Amino acid sequence: MTAASPQTIFDVSAPGRRSSTIPEAGVGPAPAGAIPERLRRRTPPRLPEVSELDLVRHYTRLSQRNWAIDVGPYPLGSCTMKYNPKVNEETAALPGFRNLHPWQPESQVQGALRLLWETERILVELTGMAKVTFQPAAGAQGEMTGLLMMRAFHAAAGDPRSVVLIPDSAHGTNPASVALAGFKVRQIPSDERGLVDLAALEAALDGQVAGLMLTNPNTLGLFERDIEKIAAAVHAVGGLLYFDGANLNAILGKVRPGDMGFDIVHINTHKTFTTPHGGGGPGAGPVAVTERLARFLPAPVVGYDEGEGRWFWDTDRPDSIGRMHGFHGNFGVLVRAYTYLRSIGGEGLVKVAERAVLNANYLRKRIEDAYPMAHPGWCMHEFVATARRYRAQGVRAMDIAKRLIDLGYHPPTVYFPLVVEEAMMAEPTETESRESLDGLADALLQIAGEASSDPDLLHRAPVTTPVGRLDEARAARRLHVRWEPGAPWLSE
Repeated sequence: MTAASPQTIFDVSAPGRRSSTIPEAGVGPAPAGAIPERLRRRTPPRLPEVSELDLVRHYTRLSQRNWAIDVGPYPLGSCTMKYNPKVNEETAALPGFRNLHPWQPESQVQGALRLLWETERILVELTGMAKVTFQPAAGAQGEMTGLLMMRAFHAAAGDPRSVVLIPDSAHGTNPASVALAGFKVRQIPSDERGLVDLAALEAALDGQVAGLMLTNPNTLGLFERDIEKIAAAVHAVGGLLYFDGANLNAILGKVRPGDMGFDIVHINTHKTFTTPHGGGGPGAGPVAVTERLARFLPAPVVGYDEGEGRWFWDTDRPDSIGRMHGFHGNFGVLVRAYTYLRSIGGEGLVKVAERAVLNANYLRKRIEDAYPMAHPGWCMHEFVATARRYRAQGVRAMDIAKRLIDLGYHPPTVYFPLVVEEAMMAEPTETESRESLDGLADALLQIAGEASSDPDLLHRAPVTTPVGRLDEARAARRLHVRWEPGAPWLSE
């Protein structure tokens, strides 16, 4: 690091510097003994002393080191990191939404309830379901909600079941959610096409199967062509079909999960409908269900009294699985999703799916000679390539990802799904232009050449960042999340 680009704010700290002045409180000193002696500091806190200019420059530099969708492409496969229209932020910041309190009476929040009601109507139409809950605060909590409803459905029928089937290419949250919901996981392998192996599925179906969790398109970016046969087989043994909505972006307005035979659908509104996410939130994972499962939805749900012309919280739901959230989900995220849905309309949603698939296939075609596809042929909104051929030069998918950072691009997802060796999973989304995709493709092709001509360059990458290549296993085992002056690990 140079003097003009310090590593921490302590590097520009000097005794006596101040970035602000605080007026006198106007009250006398605390009475003697107000703070017990055992709680009093023996030494002043180790805080940086900086000028206002140094403080502003420090945080401005930090913001410039962060990657964001407003800076460039974010091709993380499965994560759907796409541009978030700023009008979404304006509506979410309207005082009538921003200043709401969850304990306000229904009479004071009719606009908010109407927004949820109308959003539900849109999601019902998009998914082919009957009723929606907005309580889940993320997709993973949506999974948990759907699975608890699945369990309640079978228990109400006097037929408690213990097993949920999951494809081997599934999202990692699926088996975790299954275990949390009290089920056992039974894995179903993929066939040579990258799709659910029908023979293996049929062999795994029995009277203990509560349901099958499935993403369609699946995590390999491929559409499950046998979905109607899959649904029929699961329903034939009394099971339910659960739709993981992580990849809903690819089929908006084209095909509905309900028409495929799904019974439960969770929707990542923060991914599909352009709400900023990542780093732990915020998120929203509404769950939509068919009519026969509606009575198990978390309570309350939004109701509408046509006679009085008002919206209300319907709490009279004796078969509900109970609350999944302290209040009613991440409302601000849902305001953003509603804005997006209303601003682009039905025709716009169809174009989202079309452009997402077009962009993914364009990028796939540009790079497939250098990075062969795990399953050749047309993909949906994302694809999984493999860097396996470069292992002969000692280059791994991680090296390629790190080198991309030097070339000014965020890497795709690597080493997922686990069923593909040296996996590189990319989802360009519909919001990227052709020029943006060409730039990313050119960078990947350049790296492919470097893997053969100068593999050590990739091993050293990234070299343009404040922190270079880390020993990630060691960093995870010896995690330091706070600054410590003179700490030995700073010089290691």
